[in-house]
Amino acid sequence: MPVDAVFKAIGDPTRRVILDELVARDGQTLFEICTRLAMTHGLSSSRQAISQHLAVLEDAGLVTTRREGRYKFHHLDTTPLRSITERWPVKDEP
Repeated sequence: MPVDAVFKAIGDPTRRVILDELVARDGQTLFEICTRLAMTHGLSSSRQAISQHLAVLEDAGLVTTRREGRYKFHHLDTTPLRSITERWPVKDEP
């Protein structure tokens, strides 16, 4: 996964809040995410806008989905963040 896609995905504050929500409760549907964003964070974006944000997160590999009947569940995957931390490892102080 290109690092540029990860930076683009986490560069947007709404997408970071979506990731926070998936940390708090993984495996949410679009409807659940929209509801939690509105109630918890006062974000009143349309379902279409949140869906587009989720697509960017999915393209970066930060969100994976699974279908169960007519429902699509979104799950957090932090694996792409490792490429960032491996690129700039923290050095121990002398």
